[in-house]
Amino acid sequence: MEIKKIAVIGLGTLGAQIAVQAAAYGYPVRGYDRDPEIFRKTVEKVKGMMAALRKGPTVPREEWEKAVEKVTVAESLAEAVKGVDLVIEAVPEVLELKRKVFAEIDASAPREALIATNSSSIPVSRIEDATRRPEKCFNIHFYQPAVNFILCDIMGGTKTRPEFFDPVRKFIRSLDLIPLTVRKEILGFCFNSIWRAVKKQALYMWGNGFVDLKDIDRAWMSFTGMPQGPFAMMDMVGLDVVYDIEMSYYNDSKDPKDMPPAALREKIDRKELGIKTGKGFYTYPGPEWAKPNFLKGED
Repeated sequence: MEIKKIAVIGLGTLGAQIAVQAAAYGYPVRGYDRDPEIFRKTVEKVKGMMAALRKGPTVPREEWEKAVEKVTVAESLAEAVKGVDLVIEAVPEVLELKRKVFAEIDASAPREALIATNSSSIPVSRIEDATRRPEKCFNIHFYQPAVNFILCDIMGGTKTRPEFFDPVRKFIRSLDLIPLTVRKEILGFCFNSIWRAVKKQALYMWGNGFVDLKDIDRAWMSFTGMPQGPFAMMDMVGLDVVYDIEMSYYNDSKDPKDMPPAALREKIDRKELGIKTGKGFYTYPGPEWAKPNFLKGED
């Protein structure tokens, strides 16, 4: 098969980026969200993220903004998925919600269409039986293409047919992104599983008062040469999203060591969600980690 038309269900931070990325590379894209205004609001937040991180998309900024106008926001899920080859679900990281949306997609999308979840941690094997096409279900986990984080995890479920992997990889490459194929199911997929180990330890050290978060970020930035540390990266993702992802690991293991620190929950309750609210671990615009002398400890 060949992926020619796509739909994105859920137009929050990542859903909007996925839709615009595909539109920028010539794909007809329809999106749907229960909030009809969320796409425009999210696009403005993503522009703020680009400015805060001083990074842009894989196409020139003016092309990206033109692509925003090419995304059709449908009035219903059924309208969004009509006639498409691939549907990407990008709703919040709640298993039962994803299962509900997958069932709705399955009922309305063409029988030949593939269905993927953009989940950051939940394997599609836990969602696939909400459909009548488990052989066409995938994890396709995008990161942040609007700020040049160009990785994409690809993982099948328990019944995903091998012949569908190549069209998915071809689609991802056509977006100027790097497909990372997971051969055997693992919670967190490829890079996200590695990133989760770093994130978990960083949250543990900060949440229990061992080390100031700025020093953790300084250490990471100095060692890796990356322009941001783990806490700045979590601000980019959104602390509410980070919390939901960490809770998915905890709900899987029931190990108290996997429970995110209470201090993270407190930040969320105060609406300190990161770049999208102007305050998270840092304050935006002009976060401390972006200042010239940050690595020297002169904050």
